[in-house]
Amino acid sequence: MKVAIMQPYFLPYIGYFQLIGAVDVFVVYDNIKYTKKGWFNRNRFLQNGGDAYFSIPLVNDSDSLDVVARFIAPSFDRQKLLNQIQGAYRRAPHFAQGFELLRECVEHEDRNLFHFLHHSIRATNERLSLDTRIVVSSTLPIDHSLRAQDKVLAICGALGATTYINAIGGTALYSAPDFAERGIELRFLQPRPLEYRQFGEPFVPWLSILDLLMFNPADQVKAMLGEFDLV
Repeated sequence: MKVAIMQPYFLPYIGYFQLIGAVDVFVVYDNIKYTKKGWFNRNRFLQNGGDAYFSIPLVNDSDSLDVVARFIAPSFDRQKLLNQIQGAYRRAPHFAQGFELLRECVEHEDRNLFHFLHHSIRATNERLSLDTRIVVSSTLPIDHSLRAQDKVLAICGALGATTYINAIGGTALYSAPDFAERGIELRFLQPRPLEYRQFGEPFVPWLSILDLLMFNPADQVKAMLGEFDLV
């Protein structure tokens, strides 16, 4: 049983979905602290040959709240965001494919941030033909006061994991011997460098999955999901 665990992000880069596709069960944290500098409600897209940010505005609230306790601001102008992305990508060869996903995610009416992000992850998985089981962290029978590696090990234990796969950026956070003591193999997913034609400008890497969908046919995007190494 291969397991991965991640925070919920809004239309993240391909590596997030490569991780989902590499496991049997993908756990998405709902009971984790929201951080302003994270990627929960923002990401990058291509604009005028460079990268730019798009974001979902939130209600002002305590910085100590978990993501499931945060809410999208009533002032969120969904049409404005759709227009922003449409203006940036309307000449892309597969614009309809990417914009259809964006519209489905942006027009989701639930103002709870976690529910909004959870819906966008599921919607993207469907477009990418990923059928990995998605589990919300708070539904698991563990001690949710645990932190960091201890919480990951508890989640793996609850799911009967034999392999835990983490994004490559977390190599310093986990100890392979600690996992091995529980009978769990620890691996890290490293996306391979990829490049595709955008608008003829120098390639801008690691943008939102939307960028990939705007410029590549569905079968090619699916093939790109396998372009990673486990280390």
